[in-house]
Amino acid sequence: MTLLSVSDLATSYDGVRAVDGVSLTVARGETVGLVGESGCGKSSLAKSLLRLVEPQGGEIVFDGVPVRRLRGADLQAYRRRAQMVFQDPFASLNPRHTVGSILETPLKVHGLRSRGERRARVARALDQVGLPGSAVTRFPHEFSGGQRQRIGIARALVVEPQLVVCDEPVSALDLSVQAQILNLLAAMRRELGLAYLFVSHDLSVVNHVADRVLVMYLGRIVESAPTEALWAAPRHPYTRALIAAVPDPSRKRQAPPLGGDLPSPTDVPAGCRFHPRCPLATDLCRRDDPALRPVADGHAVACHHAD
Repeated sequence: MTLLSVSDLATSYDGVRAVDGVSLTVARGETVGLVGESGCGKSSLAKSLLRLVEPQGGEIVFDGVPVRRLRGADLQAYRRRAQMVFQDPFASLNPRHTVGSILETPLKVHGLRSRGERRARVARALDQVGLPGSAVTRFPHEFSGGQRQRIGIARALVVEPQLVVCDEPVSALDLSVQAQILNLLAAMRRELGLAYLFVSHDLSVVNHVADRVLVMYLGRIVESAPTEALWAAPRHPYTRALIAAVPDPSRKRQAPPLGGDLPSPTDVPAGCRFHPRCPLATDLCRRDDPALRPVADGHAVACHHAD
């Protein structure tokens, strides 16, 4: 059953479209990966879904409720059910507050439980993410990067959400710590029945955690497919380039990086947005912007030459 449904979402900054007509769904208990290069609009989309930045167009429906129409207490109630884990565990935690205060604050904001119940819920959240109860009296700077991200995850979980938007949650961490955090998120999904939108520039990470993958380029979704199908048979040249760039010891020769730079959102190419970097580009690509269309069961792509 669909938990989150997004239709034709558009978000602009100073008249520049960072998110341009994005549609997606997330089912209950599902992990959907969102991948693309830095600057493609992934974080803007993630923040738009929680209305941390305000979209200018489109529709967001959460559990049957239109989110863009919510105000006041109704919007606050939505933000309890849909939480976010941020990229930087150093910047996302207030250094002047103890961990106990950081985790108890959301419970106070949402008017949840008595003081004793709040403290019990904080202790349970710390236990869920593998941190000792003694952490409540300590400050963020006393913890490692991986531990701080566990605190960030605990802060999201403490209000018992249904959806967690993870915005590059492991990109600032060492590889060994990344694996621990990914395993923790997977365990929380199984234990609590959570749904995730998992944002990353690293396709190998998304391949490890996601049921479905959305590939984003310059504000738009250019390919959508179940993870296994996308990895086995990518249809969009951009997706192929991203997969080819993932280090693979079994390859005798690693693929060269994708040529050219991501165009500026202030100067979007005519036609297909990827055509200036695409080895398959034709006059049709330079002239006509391809729509996202189905090419197989559960697999859609925005490319004139996907077949």
